[in-house]
Amino acid sequence: MSRLEDVGLSIVERPTPEDEAELVAACLAGDVAAQRALFRREFARVNATIYRILGPTREVDDLVQETFIAAFRGLARFRGEARLATWIDRIAVRVALDHVRTRRPAPAPFGLIEELIDGSVPDAQAHARDGLRRLYAALSQLSAEQRIAFALYAIDGRSIAEVAKLVGTTTVTAKLRIWRARRELMKSAAQDPVLKELL
Repeated sequence: MSRLEDVGLSIVERPTPEDEAELVAACLAGDVAAQRALFRREFARVNATIYRILGPTREVDDLVQETFIAAFRGLARFRGEARLATWIDRIAVRVALDHVRTRRPAPAPFGLIEELIDGSVPDAQAHARDGLRRLYAALSQLSAEQRIAFALYAIDGRSIAEVAKLVGTTTVTAKLRIWRARRELMKSAAQDPVLKELL
């Protein structure tokens, strides 16, 4: 038994390209079980990616659903040149980008929403939540392109090459967007000690 299994975790093997081709073919043939399998396999990552781009907002669930609708509708165009997960990630990023471009959300309130109503949330946790609210409020002031690039790189942990591939640009452009986003965030942080501490 491995250490991971000792704590109740197991290693999930990545599907091989052959497995992906079979799964795509089954989905295209209308196999509902295959469609569910694809959804279950990709859901957590797509949800996390959109959440990290947009932050805690009610639209995340709708955008995840929109991503999968677009993926299933476009599955016939999947050529297998990239992994299926990468292809779906591109769709998720495009959906998030369209959302950010068309609907600029109101900045999140700086005060704590819960305001420790029952005193059950530790101060450190409340402080971290407040910091995240301030971060996403600052991110909402950036251009859509800067916000997506920064969120994918700094929050989602993607490499610059992955960011460039997901947003359909060069690595130089991706680096520039990330740098500009960081510069703008640091300007905001200069006037906000909680955000400064987070960054």
